[in-house]
Amino acid sequence: MEFSGPLFAPSFHWILTTLYLLVLFYAIRQAPWRRLYDGDLMNVLFGSCVVLLLLWSMRVTATEHLTFHLLAITTITLMFGWSVAVLVGTLVLAGVVLNGGGSWQLFPLNAFTTAIAPASLTMISLVVVRSLLPKNFFIYVLVNGFLTSGVAALVSGYLAVGLLVMSGASSLIDLRSG
Repeated sequence: MEFSGPLFAPSFHWILTTLYLLVLFYAIRQAPWRRLYDGDLMNVLFGSCVVLLLLWSMRVTATEHLTFHLLAITTITLMFGWSVAVLVGTLVLAGVVLNGGGSWQLFPLNAFTTAIAPASLTMISLVVVRSLLPKNFFIYVLVNGFLTSGVAALVSGYLAVGLLVMSGASSLIDLRSG
């Protein structure tokens, strides 16, 4: 879910930008850089960035301020970890904005709803599933892959709708009627 247009107060933008930069700095510090220097893994990472950029370029407009696209950040998180998923989400979102698909003013807000929140939820789910359920490939694929992906998309959507309602740009009645 991505936002467009002037929706929030400047103070909210400054707070959100500061939080986003702190999260981004933490992700850069925690990224497994030595492991990523492996040539094959780097090729998979860059290929994932290209596929994600293509997926995020295909979008559906729900309201004048909100567009939907496939997340797929859950897959990146399961493949590379939380910190790399946040960095990939940031790079891909920057590519979408450079391509004319968004605004720089709402970049931190879009990064939270499309990269940070789903990646964080995926990592929490992965830790909980690993600690409570037996280690099994099918549990990993079905619970962490499919169920968590759906829940992450729902949480991202509800987060976006909640932010739209909080900003006063839309009401729940307007969003329900389409």
